[in-house]
Amino acid sequence: MIKVKICGIQNLVDAQIAAEAGADFVGLVFVLERHRRIEPSVGREISRGVRAATTAVKVVGLFADQPLDELNRLVETCELDVVQLCGAETVEYAAGVACPVIKVIHVSGTAAPGPDSNLGDRLQEFRDAGHMVTLDRLVEGVQGGTGRTFDWEVAASLSRRGHPFLLAGGLTPQNVGRAIGAVRPWGVDVSSGVETRGQKDHRKIRDFIINAQHTEATLAGSG
Repeated sequence: MIKVKICGIQNLVDAQIAAEAGADFVGLVFVLERHRRIEPSVGREISRGVRAATTAVKVVGLFADQPLDELNRLVETCELDVVQLCGAETVEYAAGVACPVIKVIHVSGTAAPGPDSNLGDRLQEFRDAGHMVTLDRLVEGVQGGTGRTFDWEVAASLSRRGHPFLLAGGLTPQNVGRAIGAVRPWGVDVSSGVETRGQKDHRKIRDFIINAQHTEATLAGSG
């Protein structure tokens, strides 16, 4: 079954709604100067609250080019299951993270599909080191989620070559089915696409997860 990550969670209620709806991951932002950034005390409350209800959902902390010792302190303080690295971190940096890692690889809006792209090499470098990967749209000056799409055929070409990844960037309840059908990713990742006026919308969270899972089930049945 396709994995679903609901990112940019800022309170326990939203995290619980995502978990109840079937999310596999909930993402908490600790990237400096991002508007969804939360305090460590809130992160710990969310982690403990989610874990008290279910062990099926992993709590992911998002960071970008932050000192490794600071990151690892927050992993412990906030009881994170996974860290997502959204900056220019290297494989060597990722090796020092005190829990499993998802590395974001940013895809240019002008990127073209095909074996000549170095995206596959970059993705494989992190996969060979045991890390998961998210593909997201590159927006200069923005670390973390961009809310913008890139050419799904770029991702689809990587999927056809056997690369597993989470697909992010501009996904919504309305287009997640098309994205999954076109790309066949290992998972999908959404934040702004399940918000209304900058706040998590519980109906949109549920619809996103339902549509993702329904599409995956339909594709599996037809295969």
